[in-house]
Amino acid sequence: MNITDLIAFLASACAVIFVLVPHECAHAIAAYLNGDPTAKTMGRISLNPVKHFDPIGFLCCALVGFGWAKPVPINPYNFKNYKKGMFFTAIAGVVVNYMIAFIFYAFYAAFSKYAYVEMALSNRAMFYFAVFINTFLYNAFLFSLCVFVFNLLPFYPLDGFRVIEALTRPINPVHRFLRQYGQIILLLLIFESFLCGILSRYVEWANYIDILGYVLTFARKIVGYPIVMAWSWI
Repeated sequence: MNITDLIAFLASACAVIFVLVPHECAHAIAAYLNGDPTAKTMGRISLNPVKHFDPIGFLCCALVGFGWAKPVPINPYNFKNYKKGMFFTAIAGVVVNYMIAFIFYAFYAAFSKYAYVEMALSNRAMFYFAVFINTFLYNAFLFSLCVFVFNLLPFYPLDGFRVIEALTRPINPVHRFLRQYGQIILLLLIFESFLCGILSRYVEWANYIDILGYVLTFARKIVGYPIVMAWSWI
């Protein structure tokens, strides 16, 4: 790994933190506004990364583009309206991620068009700084989209499962299956994606069986398309 790769990795790690922390903070705020003070009393209404850091989720996001922070604790029985509170608390994080993606694509587009080349050509120190900023801005956009889509997958304990939990009863067989086996399925998908990433260096067919890779492509090309087009028009 050369110094440029190291700087790009550090920028990516910063982008992961920047994307995951507001996601969890949004859950905590939404829960509090809906009547549950659990997250607030535990100090989770905070942008301090230490409050939300989950080493495994952080590592997964850095390696395969999908990950999570420490889940925000909630007591849904404190909600003023159970289903409404569960639903809005569940979607709060992904809504914030899409907003981050929208804003940071504008920063990335402006920086790459008007500042990147000039800074990169000025001197070596500015070149490394330009690489860091450009990588950080783009990955903040890209990781936000990935976290948005990833967290809407219907597997426990992701936000997509919480949405299902808000809209169905616990006796629902789909609900019970996803709660019981969702985390196992999720970990298998992440492991499969990581393994495909390694194999793709040696065999091309590995890319075609990377299930989360398709989710990543969907996030970038489909979910991110309105953002790219909106800023192109602007």
